[in-house]
Amino acid sequence: MHRTRGKVMGVAVALAATGLLAACGDNDSTASSTPSLSTTAAPASQAPTSAAPAPDQGATPSAEVSAPPAAESPERPEPVPTDAVPPANTSTLGDKDKKFLDALATKGITPSTPDIALSIGAYVCQGSAAGASDQDLMTFVSAMAGSDPSFDPAKMPVEQAGKIYLDTAKQTYCS
Repeated sequence: MHRTRGKVMGVAVALAATGLLAACGDNDSTASSTPSLSTTAAPASQAPTSAAPAPDQGATPSAEVSAPPAAESPERPEPVPTDAVPPANTSTLGDKDKKFLDALATKGITPSTPDIALSIGAYVCQGSAAGASDQDLMTFVSAMAGSDPSFDPAKMPVEQAGKIYLDTAKQTYCS
């Protein structure tokens, strides 16, 4: 059993070394063909046993070779709880600001700070005044809404949040 483990470790080390050396190409930065996922390796019975001494010979492997981890899908970070953000001083907000924030809240939008919502509202008003189409504004409004730490994509899609910001700003903030 110890000799089999030594042979397997030898093959694994040989494959890892071959892979590392194969990655050191000729500095050609352009791809000329589609890479192949197949590899050729000598069967375990033909693997050199001198690449890594067997554990029964008094040598201990310094590192264990394992397969690379499977590619994982990127995960979206968890939203920051709204109680983690210090409350904004709402006494400095004007009536128009408060009306806009209240209208957003009734439609399910609770920004982590009023500044985020007010910046989005101001962007909508400025873009509309400059003649930008709703479709052009939606791209940036959705991006800004989605970047709010309190935005939770499980509650609503970012496009829906962007539409709520756009419509609410036009109705209550851009006057």
